[in-house]
Amino acid sequence: MFRPNRSETSSRRQFLQAGGALALSAAVPAPLPRVKLGSAEVTRLVIGSNPFYGYSHFNRILDTLMREWMTQDRRIEILRRAEQAGINTWQVHYNDPTIEDLKRYRAEGGKMNWLLLADFELMKNWKLIPEVAKLNPIGIAYHGGRTDDRFRAGQMPIVHDFCKAVQDAGVPAGISMHNPAVMEYVEEHGWKVDYYMTCLYRVSRTPEEARKDFGEAPVGEIYMEKDPERMCAMIRKTRKTCFAFKILGAGRNINQVERAFRFALANIKPQDAVIVGMYPRFKDEIAENVELVRRITSEAATG
Repeated sequence: MFRPNRSETSSRRQFLQAGGALALSAAVPAPLPRVKLGSAEVTRLVIGSNPFYGYSHFNRILDTLMREWMTQDRRIEILRRAEQAGINTWQVHYNDPTIEDLKRYRAEGGKMNWLLLADFELMKNWKLIPEVAKLNPIGIAYHGGRTDDRFRAGQMPIVHDFCKAVQDAGVPAGISMHNPAVMEYVEEHGWKVDYYMTCLYRVSRTPEEARKDFGEAPVGEIYMEKDPERMCAMIRKTRKTCFAFKILGAGRNINQVERAFRFALANIKPQDAVIVGMYPRFKDEIAENVELVRRITSEAATG
């Protein structure tokens, strides 16, 4: 019987080990691309929080179903799964339950960044900002619906003062909005804010504004097909990092998920990211969304 000599055996072993390493590396998915916000690196896919707390932006029945299913244990498990899948940032609004979830998530070893949308008591009491800053959010943004209200009422200096208070606390300050005209205003006035959160649908139109724009007002929140184009046009004009949200139209694009992701990632800047709420009750939305962002950004990078 033929027996290989020691050197041949060693060479074969090294070859098989190298092959195994290559197979293993091929099986490990590429990391999600990242963008910068201040000193933080943020994956271009950020997990949002609306489904966690029953904000469906659809109707009260879906709100209730989300709240019933999304126990705190499930919320924490979803955050863990998102982190394991490669997402490194959670965008969440300020409220007592969200702070409790954040503290538990971190106490149990969670490492994702925390991107805060100011809301509820934080909007009323700015003295809370230094205390919130101690929880190390990578950014605090003025709430989008409230921003649109301030813009409509000619009260934008209030938004500016809030951003200054956030920066005074040592945290990057952002402005969330649904109306592209808000960003145009901020840019024209040269505000030194750090980032924007930009809804791809102008859901904050009043019935009067809708009638002025379209001649009629639909029932419920307004999702117009050309709104994403209008917001993305503004996103590309600013040098600031933008976090595009509601890219799926609060579930209205559920039958064209890949198309919605492709549109958003093709029409925002390379330094921007998307925020996507996930409700993985019926399928693994986390894995699906991560795979889509990896594939679409990889295709864009290779031309």
